[in-house]
Amino acid sequence: MKYGRPDSEFMKWKWKPDGCDLPVFNPAQFLELVRDKSLAFVGDSVARNQMQSLICLLSRVEYPIDESFTKDEQFKRWKYTTYNFTLATFWTPHLVKGQESDPNGPTKTGLFSLYLDELDETWTTQVEDFDYIILSGGHWFMRPMVFYENHKIVGCHFCQLPNVTDLGMYYGYRRAMRTAMKAINGLKNYKGVTYLRTFAPSHFEGGLWNQGGNCVRTAPFRSNETLLEGPNMEFYMTQVEEFRNAEKEARKRGLKFRLLDTTQAMLLRPDGHPSRFGHWPNENVTLYNDCVHWCLPGPIDTWNDFLLEMIKTERLRSAAESLQFSDRKLLVR
Repeated sequence: MKYGRPDSEFMKWKWKPDGCDLPVFNPAQFLELVRDKSLAFVGDSVARNQMQSLICLLSRVEYPIDESFTKDEQFKRWKYTTYNFTLATFWTPHLVKGQESDPNGPTKTGLFSLYLDELDETWTTQVEDFDYIILSGGHWFMRPMVFYENHKIVGCHFCQLPNVTDLGMYYGYRRAMRTAMKAINGLKNYKGVTYLRTFAPSHFEGGLWNQGGNCVRTAPFRSNETLLEGPNMEFYMTQVEEFRNAEKEARKRGLKFRLLDTTQAMLLRPDGHPSRFGHWPNENVTLYNDCVHWCLPGPIDTWNDFLLEMIKTERLRSAAESLQFSDRKLLVR
């Protein structure tokens, strides 16, 4: 897990949406709501970051036991035995089937082959029995990629290969999001609730992530100090548009898709990243400043505040629907 800067001011801030009293996360209440249930985070390391936040928040009540099926740290499964609650994370940086085809690539950050119409079975074969799925992704689509559809190259993003059309990263992202949500809608026995967690902006200043960029602010932006624009806007709008289409299909099957919208809130929090403290001091890594992930405790904890309120709302909605159904049966009789 990543821990915050001990001298930082950001831990003193608590998010409060306009016109909304967002309660402080109640771990006991959360665990009661998810008793005998299971929740899966599906996505990249930012998805895992949210899982780590949730584990930390719940630790005031109970520590889980590790029930992972593998030693691979990208695929973790935890069990809260008192509540019979399972929490899991599935690593899928591009959401669809993909592989690194060149470890160097044109930007020295790898070149990836993405099969935009094919499932990533490392997660799609594992989530059918979960009660909640939290789907997310985005940052990996900024790297060079070659796009395949119907087993043929259709284009790329900054691949610099001869005779391959550069379609841009949003082409691949839109189709990957579409395939991922279609996969969930197509799960034969899935009866759960799917939350699409929207894109979390990074806050590199003074350069790109691999060109000296850093995030050293110690206070949030005011709402009039920044705008949702550029790549952040494009990723967000792509997600929302694909979500709306998937949600319509889900309703036909009686499935539930919900939007866990964190983008605008996180846009205002440049103070919440680990910066140069994103790795343990003894780790032998090339140290880029980490302005993508979030410190713990920190702004990312708000995502789980949102999640708790949404699960509570879902419970109330389900209870109301069940009551209406019972009333209709009585009327029919």
